[in-house]
Amino acid sequence: MSLPLENIRVLDLTRLLPGPYCTLMLADFGADVIKIEEPGNGDYARWEKPMIDDEGGAIFYSLNRNKRSVSLDLKSENGKEIFFDLVKTADVLVESFRPGVMERLGLGYEKLQEINKGLIYCAITGFGQTGPYSKLPGHDLNYLSYAGLLDLQGEKNGKPLISSIQIADIAGGAQMAINGILLALLEKNKSGEGQFVDISMLDGSVSLMQTLLPEYLASGELPKRGESVLNGGRACYEVYKTKDQRFLSVAALEPKFWVEFCKVIGEESLISLLNGSQLEQESMKRIIQEIIIEKTLEEWVVIFKDVDTCVAPVLNLSEMISDPQIIEREIITDVNFPNRETLKQVGIPIKLSKTPGGIRSAPPKLGEHNEEIFLELGYSDTNRKSLRIGN
Repeated sequence: MSLPLENIRVLDLTRLLPGPYCTLMLADFGADVIKIEEPGNGDYARWEKPMIDDEGGAIFYSLNRNKRSVSLDLKSENGKEIFFDLVKTADVLVESFRPGVMERLGLGYEKLQEINKGLIYCAITGFGQTGPYSKLPGHDLNYLSYAGLLDLQGEKNGKPLISSIQIADIAGGAQMAINGILLALLEKNKSGEGQFVDISMLDGSVSLMQTLLPEYLASGELPKRGESVLNGGRACYEVYKTKDQRFLSVAALEPKFWVEFCKVIGEESLISLLNGSQLEQESMKRIIQEIIIEKTLEEWVVIFKDVDTCVAPVLNLSEMISDPQIIEREIITDVNFPNRETLKQVGIPIKLSKTPGGIRSAPPKLGEHNEEIFLELGYSDTNRKSLRIGN
C-alpha cells in the first residue's frame, strides 16, 4: 500500500522533542526522514533514561521510529560536502537551532536554496526568526509564560501550574511545523519552488488560546485564573474528589447535559444556576463536592454509565493504556522491532481510511545508515570509505 508522503525526503537536523515529533509524523506516513546527527553523541534524547538499549532511551524510541540516521560533522568541509549532496536530493529540511546558527555554518536557507530551489526549509524556534527575543534561549515553560497561557493555568487564588505535557513544544511548535510543511508541499506542487517556513513556538502558543484571547481582545477585560468557563470558573466544568481519593471530571457545559447531571446527583435545584454568578458557582461546587465525596470513583462510573452527560473518571497512565477505547483505537500498540525488544509504542493518532500511517522500522542507531545513504548518493566504494564519518 502506498503512503501519502512516500516520495518525500526530509533532512532532520533537530534534537530532543519539537523537531523530532514533527518529523515522526512525516515518517509515519511514508516520508524518508534522514536524521543528521553529530558524530559521537547524536540526538541528546538517545541518552534520556530509562534506556531501551545502549543506543536509545524510551523517549528516543518513541520519537524516532521509521527514520534513518547519518552521522555528519557539519563544521567540517567533508561533512558539509556530504550534506550539500543530501540537500540536492531533499524535499524538506527541518532544523531547530537558534536563528543565525545555520548561517554561521554556511548552511543557511539562501545558500541551500541555491543548491535546491525546490527545498522547503522549516525552522522551529522558540520566538521565530524576527523580533527582540529571536535569539534568546527558552523552553516550553518560558514560551507559555510569554504567551499569557501559563498565567491562566491553575486554581483560583493559587500560583500558575506547570502543565504535564509540553504545550508549546508539541502543539505550538511541532504541529504548526507539520502544517506549514504540508502547506508548502502543496504550493510546491503548483510552482515547483520551495520556501522558508518560520515556526515560532510562542506564536503557536498564542494561536492556541482561541477560547480566551478573542474575548479579551473584544472586551479588554482580563480573564482570571480559575474563573473562566473552561479553566475552573464553572461548577459544571470541574474536577471533584471521590470517596477513595480519586477524581471525577464533570464537563456538563450544555444545558441538556447539566440537567441530566443534576438529576443523577439529586440536586435539581441547581439546574437553573448553570450560568449563575461567581458566588453561586462556588456555592454549587461545594454542594456537588459534598455529594461526590460520598461514593468511590468506580461507583460513580457505574452510576453515570448510561447517562447522557459529560462525566469521566480521571485515569492514571496504567489505567489509560488498558482502557477499551484506547485499545480499540490502537493508540497504544505493541511493536515487534527486528532484533529488538517488543515494545509498547504510542500509535498513529491520524486515521486515514485509504493510506494509513504505520510503524515500519525501529529507531536508527547513530550513523546506522551512513554507507547505505552514501551509496544512494552515488559515491564509489573508495569515496564511501574516505567520506564515512565515525559513529
